[in-house]
Amino acid sequence: MFGHDENDNQQQDDNTAVAPTPDTTKEDAVASTSDAPIIDTPVNDVSGLSSASSKDADLLSLKKQAIEELAPLVDHLDQTADEKFKTTMMMIQATDSSDLIKSAYQAALKIEDDKVRAQALLDIVNEINYFTQK
Repeated sequence: MFGHDENDNQQQDDNTAVAPTPDTTKEDAVASTSDAPIIDTPVNDVSGLSSASSKDADLLSLKKQAIEELAPLVDHLDQTADEKFKTTMMMIQATDSSDLIKSAYQAALKIEDDKVRAQALLDIVNEINYFTQK
């Protein structure tokens, strides 16, 4: 079948390994990569980085100020326990500070839905692990 004689298959030893023949050689592979187009983009072009890093620094400073002002006001927000937990966790992660872990824990305990409360408590444990393994 398919141009092979069935007797040929029976005579071939099962332990005989047949080496595959590669379609390309190493030289072909090298030649194909050298045919790739060359892109003329300067690698050391850093124009605009100083203004970007300055903008980033300004934004990070503003974020820090906003969070510092928000922290004492979180209790005045009209939020569910779940929303308060998420807000507090966002503030913890944004500041990389463990100061609000207890507040997040207290908010998590007030979440009524068991599944949501369980996830919130797991998030608290993960945050504590993060801060204690530094």
